[in-house]
Amino acid sequence: MTGERDLARLLSGMRPELNPGRYVFVAIPDGRIPIGLDPVVTVQEAEGRTLVLHQQEADAASLAYDYVAGWITLRVHSALDAVGLTAAVAQALAEEGLSCNVVAGFHHDHLFVPYDSAGVAVAILHRLAERSA
Repeated sequence: MTGERDLARLLSGMRPELNPGRYVFVAIPDGRIPIGLDPVVTVQEAEGRTLVLHQQEADAASLAYDYVAGWITLRVHSALDAVGLTAAVAQALAEEGLSCNVVAGFHHDHLFVPYDSAGVAVAILHRLAERSA
């Protein structure tokens, strides 16, 4: 199934959903994911591997982190080559002083926002969707 490319449809149909839990970004310099961890995102960088995982997993494994995030999934099936969705979402959040780390999956875009502001971020995204309808 091909994802949506039309920006107006992407925005009006994004249906932001806050996933339960607290998520953290950790750096694994040697790139090996410790046994027992189940990251929701992995990114290989020259400096090592970045993992995004439940805060409880990082704490149990004594992994250091300094950013605790809420995870929002945009439920619209966006095409990987769609233009403008990330920019529009980031701009709407930035206008309210919220940072946003975006990860694209095959079917959906995922936003990691400051945990304490995750509910506010979802409300901002709902308003953006309503304005775009």
